[in-house]
Amino acid sequence: MTGRVRRAMVMAAGKGTRMRPLTDTMPKPLVPFGGKPLIDHVLDRLEEAGIEEAVVNVHHFADMLEAHLAARKSPRIVISDERAELLDTGGGTKKALPLLGEEPILTFNSDSVWAEELDSNLAELIAAWDPERMDALLMIAEAARTIGYVGRGDFNMDASGLLSRRGPSTTAPFMFAGVQIVKPALFADGPAGPFSTNLVWDRLIEKARLFGHRMTGTWMHVGAPDDLAEAEAFLRDL
Repeated sequence: MTGRVRRAMVMAAGKGTRMRPLTDTMPKPLVPFGGKPLIDHVLDRLEEAGIEEAVVNVHHFADMLEAHLAARKSPRIVISDERAELLDTGGGTKKALPLLGEEPILTFNSDSVWAEELDSNLAELIAAWDPERMDALLMIAEAARTIGYVGRGDFNMDASGLLSRRGPSTTAPFMFAGVQIVKPALFADGPAGPFSTNLVWDRLIEKARLFGHRMTGTWMHVGAPDDLAEAEAFLRDL
């Protein structure tokens, strides 16, 4: 296995329940943000980072999303069809394994957006990837430097980038920013049907193989219409 990352999995199959009423008539990845659909922000970043192919899973308003993606030339789009059953992030990646190959991949939530600061966060994440000591490398945002996020954080991170979970009654300074580099074979042992990528991460934490890379700039949580409006207002004020 080499360290080169050429392919991505874009998580675009969710129902977007919290984004209603916008998602009553369209899939969440097509919700406009800053003048273009959320998924186009994702695909543009992948193109800029040199990703050659993006596997996109579809479920909610699948035909509408596929029609939109058909016009995309770069990166190449391959559809992973989840119309029959929504499989969550882990199950969706497992279903897509025949399309993803064996090399490390980027997984990218279709609602993960951010304002860059100086350099490309994706390029820096790819440069930091070390397959000899890592099985997954998560893009991590400082919880205090986000727009629309109201949680208690996801992870603690040591000086080497090694991640650990926050305790159940504590807070943590870092949160998952919706993007990671991961070895796809890790999903093959997941259960049949839907399961979360958290299952894979917990196994990697036990083996000290889950790492984080701190992003720069501001990560924006766009889970609901109010979050979307707040993030767009932040962008206008930059």
